[in-house]
Amino acid sequence: MQVRLDETTCVRSEEWLNREWLETNGRGGYASSTVLNCNTRRYHGLLVANLRMPQGRHVLLSRLEDSIVVGGDEDYLSCCQYPGVFLPREGSCLREFHLGFCPQFRYEMKGVLIRKAVMMVYGKDNVLVRYDIERCPHSATLRVKPFIAYRKYDTLIMQNAFLRREIRAIKNGFTLRPYDGMPVLFVQTSVKVPFVPVSVWYNNFEYSLDRDRGYDWHEDLFLPGYFEIPVKQGTTVIVSASLDMCREPLKKVWDAERKRRLREASRIDTIAEKFENEEDRTHVRNLIRAGQQFLIRTPLERPTIIAGYHWFTDWGRDTLISLPGLAFCSGFSQLGIDILTDLGKQEQDGLLPNYFSDDETQKSYNTVDTALLYFWAVQQMIRYTGNIAVVRDEMWPVMKKILRHYMSGTKFDIYMNASGLLHAGGQGMNLTWMDAVVGGKPVIPRWGYAVEINALWFNAVCFAHELAQKFGDPEYFYHDLIRTIKKSFVDTFWIEKEAYLGDVFCDGKLDVSVRPNQIFAVSLHYSPLEPHQWKGVVGSVMEHLLTPVGLRTLSPEDKEYRGRYEGDMFSRDMAYHQGTVWPWLLAHFSDAYLRVAEDREAAKMFLQAYIRSFIRHHLTEAGVGCISETFDGDPPHRPEGCISQAWSVAGLIRMYSLISDIPGGW
Repeated sequence: MQVRLDETTCVRSEEWLNREWLETNGRGGYASSTVLNCNTRRYHGLLVANLRMPQGRHVLLSRLEDSIVVGGDEDYLSCCQYPGVFLPREGSCLREFHLGFCPQFRYEMKGVLIRKAVMMVYGKDNVLVRYDIERCPHSATLRVKPFIAYRKYDTLIMQNAFLRREIRAIKNGFTLRPYDGMPVLFVQTSVKVPFVPVSVWYNNFEYSLDRDRGYDWHEDLFLPGYFEIPVKQGTTVIVSASLDMCREPLKKVWDAERKRRLREASRIDTIAEKFENEEDRTHVRNLIRAGQQFLIRTPLERPTIIAGYHWFTDWGRDTLISLPGLAFCSGFSQLGIDILTDLGKQEQDGLLPNYFSDDETQKSYNTVDTALLYFWAVQQMIRYTGNIAVVRDEMWPVMKKILRHYMSGTKFDIYMNASGLLHAGGQGMNLTWMDAVVGGKPVIPRWGYAVEINALWFNAVCFAHELAQKFGDPEYFYHDLIRTIKKSFVDTFWIEKEAYLGDVFCDGKLDVSVRPNQIFAVSLHYSPLEPHQWKGVVGSVMEHLLTPVGLRTLSPEDKEYRGRYEGDMFSRDMAYHQGTVWPWLLAHFSDAYLRVAEDREAAKMFLQAYIRSFIRHHLTEAGVGCISETFDGDPPHRPEGCISQAWSVAGLIRMYSLISDIPGGW
């Protein structure tokens, strides 16, 4: 994936500052910045490590200020912003950005051509930055300045007297431990050069995206010193920042990681080659590669899925929504089974955790849908792997506990009523995925009987009935209950005149807002609706909610609709589920669209054209090579939210699986 820059224009424009790259290490850590290597948000950093102690993600190495000095003139490869000043003033000498096996940059200045690449080492808190001097008519010096933050990734640091300035020389580099209780940082180069200590603070770096989002946006960073490395044509220099001393040659470390990635790319190719069209093959490769960013093992070795970069951690709901696309469709079936098995072991009172603390000692059981999505994820696992044995041994016992607690009643006023429908929550509670809160109150009150919750409930009960028959477990034969729920669902949610489903039934009143939650009543394997009702739901969603980048969360005709997701946290939260577009819903829309299609092949062609257009236009904006969390409800549907969202990527992967002609998907 390549982005070429117009050499005649100033490259410091907003367009390029709004394009970001991301590298991950399979441990929840990452490296990330803009294409111009100008940090524009607090979450940017070259070494962001997910630590066991102190717990959580920390920006350790914020940035490298790297430059080439030729004949007394200094040209910068990275950029930064200070109050009223963008450096370098003349703009960047970046000419090309390429996302291959890692982010790569090409710079040209005064006859010098340099290629730079950034790569995280899988399974380690180690970032490598490589410089290849491909053309250099005269002798030159590569100057590299490492700027240290050493803070939680969602905070900022100011100059302080607590930082320990002691620097210790090691082979081809230095170490420092800026604060007690924090890990030692090792910075090394692949060539033998001295490190020049300076020990100075730089003040007032500006992060423009934090400013736009209503947060504090100034930070001070510490510079311990710098490297001055003589270079000429053909020189290769690698700079490493790590939490461990690197005792192998850095080129050997680089080559080993590159080979690992090429092997992984070959495995992905075997999936992509099942598509006849080269554009589809390319898109599938890019999506699965993006999906790998989310599959991690925590510092305590728990397998899970990061919900999104930069600021999300692992969330139970997001994990289960994302699991089929990221694991079972993408060739990571055993990891997917491990995640399902581990999550099932966390069951309490019929609930599954939606949030884990950084040290994993505390969990939040504050959703109604996470446990129901567990049933759906198991269905998807069977679809793609056919592994019934692991369901019987590991998952069926968990599913039975969930059913018993939901039927008899559990926390948060979750219970099955006399008509078989599932009630959840109370005044002020947010238990569904539309959970934005402003001023301590839900933006969208969805307590009572939510349409997607009851669609998921019906699917779970039907699936349990199916499994009980397979496993000879008559206690969970639900013939009569299934008929009861089906009738109650239609009586409660179906709006006959307009032929669609209301959103929430509460206090004897149905919220008739047109929202995407109704699509679950058609997309799930077991639908509580009759076939003639499916088309009404799909038609309503297509007419009011379908955009080129996903489904709106509210019809534009609704007086509560907000078409732009922007501004400070208050403004964003008010719009989060009031019109903002979410790509993850596309997979469920595709399930439903194919279900009602009279001409299934024509329907597949429609979805194929849709996903091609989506990826073609989006994969080189916002997070390059990533799929954003949300988009504006109004055209031109700007990408918003975090730059890389697990369920967004997973939804598009599963869309491709649905339109493939391979039985059961891939």
